[in-house]
Amino acid sequence: MRRMLAIVACKLLRLAGKLLGRGSSLPGQIALKLCPDVLGRIKLPGHIIAVTGSNGKTSTVEMIAAILAADGRQVVYNKEGSNQIEGVATLILSHCTLGGRMRGDVLLLESDERYARHTFRWFHPTHFVITNLYRDQLTRNGHPQWVYESIQPAIHPEEILVLNADDPLVACFARGHDPDKVKWFGLEECSVSTKEHHGVYDDGLRCPVCGGKMEYTCYHYAHIGHYRCPGCGHHRPQPDFAVTSLDLAQGKLTINGETQIELAFRSIYNVYNILAAWSVCALCGVDQTVMAGVINNYLLKNGRMVTFTLGKHKGTLLTSKHENSVAYDTNLAYIESLGQPCEVMVIVDAVSRKYFTGETSWLWDIDFDRLACQHVRRVWLCGRYVNDLALRFDYSQVPQDKLTLQADISAAAEELKKEGDLPLYVVTCFSDRDKLLDLTQRD
Repeated sequence: MRRMLAIVACKLLRLAGKLLGRGSSLPGQIALKLCPDVLGRIKLPGHIIAVTGSNGKTSTVEMIAAILAADGRQVVYNKEGSNQIEGVATLILSHCTLGGRMRGDVLLLESDERYARHTFRWFHPTHFVITNLYRDQLTRNGHPQWVYESIQPAIHPEEILVLNADDPLVACFARGHDPDKVKWFGLEECSVSTKEHHGVYDDGLRCPVCGGKMEYTCYHYAHIGHYRCPGCGHHRPQPDFAVTSLDLAQGKLTINGETQIELAFRSIYNVYNILAAWSVCALCGVDQTVMAGVINNYLLKNGRMVTFTLGKHKGTLLTSKHENSVAYDTNLAYIESLGQPCEVMVIVDAVSRKYFTGETSWLWDIDFDRLACQHVRRVWLCGRYVNDLALRFDYSQVPQDKLTLQADISAAAEELKKEGDLPLYVVTCFSDRDKLLDLTQRD
């Protein structure tokens, strides 16, 4: 009876929430109060896929959903991004019969890395994808090692782990797990790889197992690459699913030496997201021709990259996760790689969507020196934290005469409308993106 009451309450509150334009966490929150173990009382589909990590969760989940749908599967997933237990409860119960059976062939969940242990207390994924672990949201998440320890209780023996082989901390999740139930994805050495580490800090300097000095044969970005600890032997496993060649300039990659994919967005992040989605869908039995048909030139629909027009400027907004320096670095690297004259706008008007903090030390972890390249003609610093940005840029190699400071985003947009026609790249977060996009003509 309590299970049915929780399901009915969730469905009614979800309907009311949609009519009022409210979020999707409250119905699940109320349902869990009515029946705390309701998620353990639901008959779930045979395939339950979870995706967690510091970056790439939303994009990877979107691509997995598109591939599985193309394969004829009925996929239920949290496309709204409510990835803590209350939002997951809303998703599952909203798709349940009153008898407690969830409709659909696949339950696909983006899971907040810190709260995965709560989400998967009552049920366990069949496939658990872990994308990466970085310095992320210091106020909330502390150190990556702490996030690793938060995820660890969500790992259960029967799950198939789909892990990023190129991340030395993610690789630690395989320790003690049945090797037959661990599958790896990774990028072989290619045109983007370097022999030296690039960035403000190096989280791959020490082995996460023994603390000894790590050795790398190549880096793809940040601490992601091919590593080995000479002390304890912790090393990069051989991937089951690999990008065997990559040319970001041409926008082409090859998976397992046989399937070529063309990239709509030429970012190293996009490469890893595609590979994670490919890996888990292959493990679920999807034919590679179906996967290639969906992924080829795939454009994300989640707003991570948006094109627009502002005056005579053709603009591209690159969404970065605030309080996450690696997310910024990969977008700045993308701008650096283009080689065409352009202007860049960096907006920090709000630090977080979920809580208030004025903590901006993470700006010092971002490699803004990437914008010191000749083809970046001007850099606009905008938003409430413009002075924090300006101080950070004082310690960068970007010439001061290239900087324009404007706290008011609307005023900056008006100035841009009146002058110039160079391509414009905007680097900001979800909290701030619409503050500019609402002033433009979106493509």
